[in-house]
Amino acid sequence: MTRQASLPPIAVIGAGFSGTMAALQLFEALPPEQPVLLCERGGSFARGLAYGTGNPAHLLNVRAANMSAFPDRPGHFEEWLSGADLGEGVVTTSAGTFVARGHYGSYLTDLLTAAVTGPGVPRLRLVNDAVVDLEPRAGGFLLRTEGGQTHRVAGAVLAMGNLASAAPKSRHSLDPWAPDSFGRLHPHAPVLIVGTGLTMLDAVASLRAQGFTGAILALSRRGLLPNAHAPADLWPMPDLRPADFASLRRLLARIRSDVARAAERGVGWHGVIDALRPLTDTIWRSLPPREQARFQRHLRPFWDVHRHRTAPPAAQTIADEIARGALTVRAGRLIAIEDEASQAVVTLRLRGAERPERLAVQAMIDATGFGHLPQSRDPLLRRLLDRGLVRPGPFGLGLDAGVDYRAVRTAAGEGGGPLWILGPLLRGVLWECTAVPDIRNEAAELAGLVAATLDRAAAA
Repeated sequence: MTRQASLPPIAVIGAGFSGTMAALQLFEALPPEQPVLLCERGGSFARGLAYGTGNPAHLLNVRAANMSAFPDRPGHFEEWLSGADLGEGVVTTSAGTFVARGHYGSYLTDLLTAAVTGPGVPRLRLVNDAVVDLEPRAGGFLLRTEGGQTHRVAGAVLAMGNLASAAPKSRHSLDPWAPDSFGRLHPHAPVLIVGTGLTMLDAVASLRAQGFTGAILALSRRGLLPNAHAPADLWPMPDLRPADFASLRRLLARIRSDVARAAERGVGWHGVIDALRPLTDTIWRSLPPREQARFQRHLRPFWDVHRHRTAPPAAQTIADEIARGALTVRAGRLIAIEDEASQAVVTLRLRGAERPERLAVQAMIDATGFGHLPQSRDPLLRRLLDRGLVRPGPFGLGLDAGVDYRAVRTAAGEGGGPLWILGPLLRGVLWECTAVPDIRNEAAELAGLVAATLDRAAAA
């Protein structure tokens, strides 16, 4: 069929890694007469929170060899590295090469710049404004921004990254992603970090880079630290059977059995966990809801510290901080905050303690990671939920979607064009939707599905 001279664009909302990859893949998959709008409310495109840091100690937690932005060009990032003059922030270890996250942000910026400034009529257009509404219209949506812009779009991809955490806040709370204020801290008063995962490791590095030399307490329910990457031999993908998916207990026993067999052959547990990666989403989708809930309650933190490992230099820095008594990691819960003029007095219930403990801290840093949909105040998400154009996903971790990434609507959600979802907003539907190797594959698959959907609509 003959296409019209210009087609309404597809909007991608969010320009962190998820949104940037969606936009780049759509740029390639859609016909030349169909633009792509990449919308970002923050100060920069492509970098997002994760890759906007300039601290060379903030290392990627995935080896450089696995960080190509394109699934069909696995060596692309390493090729870019070889031609870049980066200075510090590239560390080679026995477990692989790890690169500062700010350098990866530069890589993504280069990719986006090349697409935006390429020859011909610009098709990938940047909208630096917060999207606050998608009003259903015949054949699509009217996209509205906080600054008053409007755009008619044929559909949209929601790729806004992690939902903001709803952890308790204090007037003395500091943003882990805005470390400039860390330099004003007094060295003789402690700082509390809530969370002991990868964000905590970055927060400690930021505190030290800004000159804070005082004591740090890191608190989480179980007090678990991320494991470090290590050289890992390949282990075969497990041949799981339907019965293995019926029970979390049985599945865990099977994985432990593989770890034991691997150890007998001199292969560490790292290889066994890595072998599960291609199956993780199949496993998650196959577990009965009650078993998924049990995983959330009991096993998720243990899975996270084994699956989402850290670069060896970052792990060594934390080990050194603990060894010299500058960092204390405890298991427990934050149960109350009392703000005072120059400090917050927190009440903690530490594991094994007979009674709660009170502690005065000069600052608190929320490193719990991600929030849940019911607590989100994002105006776009709230409006889409109110209209029934999207619905909460399992356990309120994000939004619900089908295997084609299409948002699942409620009975009231009528009108408008298609909505797709990519990245951490799919947490709960997919389990592997937060790391670069998974998002890049999902972005490529999504772009093909979007193009096919629009083709069918044009032919109807």
